[in-house]
Amino acid sequence: MSLKSYSSLCDDFYIDMYINTELDLPTERDTLLAFFERIRKKFPSMGCFYRRSSNEYCLEEDRNKGQYRWVSLELDRIGSGVVNPSDLEEVAGQDRLILELVPYMLSINHLDIDSLDVTFAMDFDYSGNHDEIIAEALLGQSAMACLLDLPGAKPIGCSPALVVALSDDDYTQARISVESKTSVFEPGKKDQDRDEAISLSLTIRQYPKTDETFDSLASFDNQCRLAQELMAEKIVPYFVQPLVETIAQKRLL
Repeated sequence: MSLKSYSSLCDDFYIDMYINTELDLPTERDTLLAFFERIRKKFPSMGCFYRRSSNEYCLEEDRNKGQYRWVSLELDRIGSGVVNPSDLEEVAGQDRLILELVPYMLSINHLDIDSLDVTFAMDFDYSGNHDEIIAEALLGQSAMACLLDLPGAKPIGCSPALVVALSDDDYTQARISVESKTSVFEPGKKDQDRDEAISLSLTIRQYPKTDETFDSLASFDNQCRLAQELMAEKIVPYFVQPLVETIAQKRLL
């Protein structure tokens, strides 16, 4: 499937990459500014630079356009992504640049990388009860669904997640999660649905092998391939389409 096909199934679509490190990342002013300026040189439209209260540094394009790039630097991880990308190479070019820059600009070598994540994520806007949507769309005839047969039962907390190994040595893993944004009802308080999105994400994580030098660029390309295959063969038909159909049915009621 093309990225445009993914975008047609949801309200927002994201592709993110995270480099998770063992050691804390540099915080010197000159180092940070040089790193982000090098990125902006490649992508001049990334002109919004700011620091969050958690000492996370961010560089991004204008969010109001609906489609934008971003790069972040946290205590022990570097993030890079594109919101609503038009094609995979648009994302991959940015992510490869980050992977090429961090060894000599942030002093990150293969020993320092704890893991590398590639995430494909989707948001589905729905103002009603997210837990009911997720339970109806995904639980089906599972063991969990039998609990909803109890008198007066309704789901008020349903955010399933599963991690599976994709290799015999467990170094390559996939995590699929569907997150409800409806707050859990508390006795004595009014149960209010929030006008937020149901989030679905697929993350392919690669851990470096102890007997090999980790090639982050080769790993990134392989993880993108795995993510695309899983999205087309498993995630879209068994997770995305049931969610889309259930949301559509609820809106008609």
